[in-house]
This record gives sequence, structure tokens and C-alpha cells, in this order.
Amino acid sequence: MIHSNRRRATGRRGFTLIESAVAVVIVGTGVLALVAAQQAWHSQNAWAERAAIGARLGNEIREMTFDCPRHDPVTGASVWGPELNEVDILDFDDLDDFDGDLGNGLVLSGADGTGPVNALREVIPGMDEWTQTVQVFNVDPANVSIDVDDADSDMMRVEVTIDWKGASTSEATTVTRVTWIAPK
Repeated sequence: MIHSNRRRATGRRGFTLIESAVAVVIVGTGVLALVAAQQAWHSQNAWAERAAIGARLGNEIREMTFDCPRHDPVTGASVWGPELNEVDILDFDDLDDFDGDLGNGLVLSGADGTGPVNALREVIPGMDEWTQTVQVFNVDPANVSIDVDDADSDMMRVEVTIDWKGASTSEATTVTRVTWIAPK
């Protein structure tokens, strides 16, 4: 009789089918959670990388225009936008030139080969998905959020919008906007 009790105690070895299935579900859930976490990290990392590049591109324009006078230093004329002899960004010698023709803003795009540009006014290679849009506004010195006519102000607000359009996206996404005030 003692011998048969021993057989029952030692006869059960291994896991049952239900225990094995529960273990597989637990391990599978853990693996899926790790994969989802890694995918979320990659997505956040891609956005952070684009945000850093966008800030850099906006600050490149800021550095380029840092020492520019408000209006043409040669003629002293306050013609808004580029003067007749200024055909591209290399010729721009005053801040209002960067607003483009008729105040529509200057667009420097990798898609058309005009940009984005660095502070030395050189096109940065390999950035076809990026666009820098520069707009210049005359502002009220007492409230820089109010745009005014040129004759009514000694200050300008410069706004650079950085857009990114990836190969898999149909529309450009504004990544960042860099704005600063340029006094007299």
C-alpha cells in the first residue's frame, strides 16, 4: 500500500495543457507589449529628429538676417521686397528683401532646388523634403503682434515657418515656426 502512494506522487510530471496555454498567452502578451513600446519609441524619435532639424533650419535664416538693415543700404529706398537688381537670395542686402515679391513671403524649398539654405545662403544638400518660408512684417513698437504700414514703424517681425513633407505623406506638416523682432 505504501508503494502505490509513492506511484501517485511521482506519476505527475510536466505541465497540463491548460497550464502550457496560459504560459504561452503570458509570454506572447509580454512580447507584443515590447514590440508596441519599441514602435512608439521609434515614432517619437522620428518626430523629435524632425523638430530638431526644423529648429535648426529656422535659426539658419535668423543667423543669416541678423545684421541686415531694415531697408536697402545702398539706395536707402524703402521698397518692400527685393529691388530690381536683386534676383535671388545671394543678392538680398536688407531685411525687407526676404519677404519676397509683393510681400508674399520667400519660399526656399528642397522640392524646387532653392533651399533649404544655411546661414551662408548655400542650399543644404539632401533636404528635399524641407521648406523654409520667410515672411517679414512691419509692427507697432508698442504691440509687436499688430502689423502696420512701413512708414508707421521702426520695427520688423520676421517669421520663418519650416515645413516637412515626407515621401509617404500627401501634405506638408509645419514642424516649427521661429519668430523674432528686428529693431531699427
